[in-house]
Amino acid sequence: MSKYRKILVAVDGSDTSRNAFRQACRVARDDKSWITVITAVPVFQDQFDVLSMKEKVTRTLLEEGEKILAGIIRTAKEEDTVIRTMLKEGSPFEVILDAAEDNNFDLIVMGRRGMSHIERTLVGSVTAGVIAHSRRDVLIVPKDAGLGWKNILLPTDGSKYSGFASEKAMELAASYGGSLMVVSVVDVTDEFSAQAPDAVEELVVKAKRYTEDIGKRADGINFTALVREGETYKVITKLAGDAKSDIIVMGSHGRTGVRRFFIGNVTEKVIGYAPCPVLIVKESR
Repeated sequence: MSKYRKILVAVDGSDTSRNAFRQACRVARDDKSWITVITAVPVFQDQFDVLSMKEKVTRTLLEEGEKILAGIIRTAKEEDTVIRTMLKEGSPFEVILDAAEDNNFDLIVMGRRGMSHIERTLVGSVTAGVIAHSRRDVLIVPKDAGLGWKNILLPTDGSKYSGFASEKAMELAASYGGSLMVVSVVDVTDEFSAQAPDAVEELVVKAKRYTEDIGKRADGINFTALVREGETYKVITKLAGDAKSDIIVMGSHGRTGVRRFFIGNVTEKVIGYAPCPVLIVKESR
């Protein structure tokens, strides 16, 4: 199945998450999908000794969550989209993961926060946690970006994770009549290139093979294959901008531990700097 039928959108009251919701509404409207919006409020257990203070803080947080969802409901009416809402207490990334699993959603949609040196990661800890641990595909939408499926950029490194992404990218391109641009990046230093040109040439040959293998399976799809040299995330994000890509589709190495939010340095940087939405594809279930 190529199109997403059950979509979960995580919101936190920010302009970024509101835009992500608007884009999800348009997907849901076009594809006749079901859409659910979730917001999470943290649970405070040890910060206050006085029970009445704990209850007051919890009540305030829940009221704030209700206000966020009320705003989303107004936006849904503007988008002419029927939605379901969920307000949960708990760690945000765990709440989102549990909701996705319990309700068997196909896709999780989240907004990308603006980049700041004080952030723990380029994508934010909640987003990183969801990407790292989710078994569902995750779509990350920048603040002012729209969403489309016509011009799809697919980076590949020949791994099985890239394989999952390539299957999804081809399905989406076929379903929406889109074009597919596949790029494989040879990421070596200038010093390495100068000292071992034969080794670099071997890497280029491998990279071409990765793109050609996908091309052989892209039957009936408008397909372009590219091999580029440079720092991987910079090549990908620049190419997305130059080609006016609607979306970047990438694989993910999946879960790495109960509390570790590692999603891969390249993936994190592509999400952080991409000018368009990034779809992180997980292994087919």
